[in-house]
Amino acid sequence: MTKKLVVYITGTGTTRRVAEHLASAIGADLQEIIPDPPFTGADLDWTNPNSRSSRQHADRSMRPAIATNPSIDGYSEILVGYPLWWDTAPREVRTWLESHDFAGKTLTTFATSSSSTRGALGEQLHDSAPNAHWVDGRRFDANASEAELKAWADSIA
Repeated sequence: MTKKLVVYITGTGTTRRVAEHLASAIGADLQEIIPDPPFTGADLDWTNPNSRSSRQHADRSMRPAIATNPSIDGYSEILVGYPLWWDTAPREVRTWLESHDFAGKTLTTFATSSSSTRGALGEQLHDSAPNAHWVDGRRFDANASEAELKAWADSIA
């Protein structure tokens, strides 16, 4: 049997809710990537060119610090959740991905956004974990049910 892990980063709590429901639906462990420092409301203001999300968009080479670095030891299937910032994951996800060797592991992304769908597949992250077996991800609404999440997870297994 495959041991599964759901890892997520959240800005407003939406991705956390989806990750919790997903982990519960598929019987996976759950761990959070916590940025250092944690996100603030001002960080998420994409209309402000000096906000954290805007600065990360402008400098794709950024690898911001993380306060937690979830371990992948013992897991063969890892689902990575994030809010969509400028059609991709916050750069802290790359910091986490690049700190592990995903050889022999399957990675799938899931994203949350109120409207955007670009970036949910996760293909923009593949170069941060080139040894992983990547499976295309999907975007979910904040109110995604456990049944919907389980059906999706079962379809990619």
